[in-house]
Amino acid sequence: MTSKLMALLKKFTVLTVVAASWYKHDVMEMMIKTLSSGVGLANVSDAFTINGQPGDPHPCSKGKITATILLMVDYGKTYLLHIVNAALNQDLFFMISEHHVTVVGGDASYFKPLTTPYILLSPGQTMDVLVIADQLLGEYYIVDTSYFDGEVDVYDHSTAIAIWEYKGNYTHSSTPSFPYDIPAYNDTAIASLFTSQIRSLASPEHLVDVPLDVTTQMYLVITMNILHCPNDSCTGSDGYRMAAALNNKTFKNPQVDILQAYNRNLSGIYDSDFPDYKNVTISNPGARVKVLNYNEIVEIVFQGTNVMNSAETHPIHLHGYKFYVTDPKNYNLCDPPELNTIPNPKDRWTTIRFKASNPGMYFLHIIIFIVFICSLIKHANMDGFALGVWFMHCHLDKHMSWGMDTAFIVKSGGTTETSMKSLPTYMPPCNLASFLGSMDSMLLREDI
Repeated sequence: MTSKLMALLKKFTVLTVVAASWYKHDVMEMMIKTLSSGVGLANVSDAFTINGQPGDPHPCSKGKITATILLMVDYGKTYLLHIVNAALNQDLFFMISEHHVTVVGGDASYFKPLTTPYILLSPGQTMDVLVIADQLLGEYYIVDTSYFDGEVDVYDHSTAIAIWEYKGNYTHSSTPSFPYDIPAYNDTAIASLFTSQIRSLASPEHLVDVPLDVTTQMYLVITMNILHCPNDSCTGSDGYRMAAALNNKTFKNPQVDILQAYNRNLSGIYDSDFPDYKNVTISNPGARVKVLNYNEIVEIVFQGTNVMNSAETHPIHLHGYKFYVTDPKNYNLCDPPELNTIPNPKDRWTTIRFKASNPGMYFLHIIIFIVFICSLIKHANMDGFALGVWFMHCHLDKHMSWGMDTAFIVKSGGTTETSMKSLPTYMPPCNLASFLGSMDSMLLREDI
């Protein structure tokens, strides 16, 4: 760690804020019911949380002394907040009453400082903001509340609350200050304005290196679709079930993970014919991937649609890479933000560029989604041990489970440093017991 970075960290007090979803019901049972019936979510979340608590005025957190999260601050100090949206299916506005925040980074990239009264995060996104504790001594509500631009009113209407509380001797009010000017849940103009203002720092110390010579262009249409069920067995319209797709290809989890199939040259596990263009309503399921050569320059234009009046903003996440978000109209190649998750609104477009220079030489991370289990392990393989296979998906878990996914196979380069590692002599089998190690794992339901 450099002395410059050490000095910077000492300058600010760092706080972590994690927004998440709370369910009263068994999430596994909800997911199984939803996928088997073919209709929409069996139940949306019952509440949002901040660092594990819904906060006032929810009954389980009523009274700040018992359960509402407190962020205790000193007047005059500057705080660096690492904010994570870990909610399963919801974009969230974040705001501190009577305080502005200055956005300085996100997804482990630096941004040009942007001072704003609110921020907007999609599921899977992270954001770093500076907050100066410069208001009158007192207590101020921190709120997370929904942003939803869909046609159907199926989302969590609740608000998660924490308290930004100043230290010191003063008379505490009976109720903290509430940010009544927080954006409306469907304020698409405000949401678009915030997203459009995010820019890379683009300084001499943090250069922008947007790939210019595009070798692969893809136009991905994001759709909600319908999928035929055998013998009209689903309970959706006309016996069909809801599905989601990229270019009309609904991703179907293979029985063998793509990583092993690729390394062992197994046939019939996946198809390498994921299309660069397509759009119709009836989905075509399968495990289809896109194969890329090492160092290939990829440009993807995402088109958000409103097929069947069932669309909303889709946060697209790519494992193993960060990408530059360029303007599909004006092509900002000077200071586009570098991210790994980008919200694509319905009826609008987003363009990204990246260089396929990661054949999977490093152990990156394993993301575990509680809603899946065995297919989770496949995706964990693709992300954590993904020697050349990288998952791309909508970060709304319901849409990911419905098939709004694909994967990129990145071929090795010509050297040891640019090639995949050798296949391990032993690969753990894909089953629950071998993955968890013991049947009393915290990941298992308590009644099993």
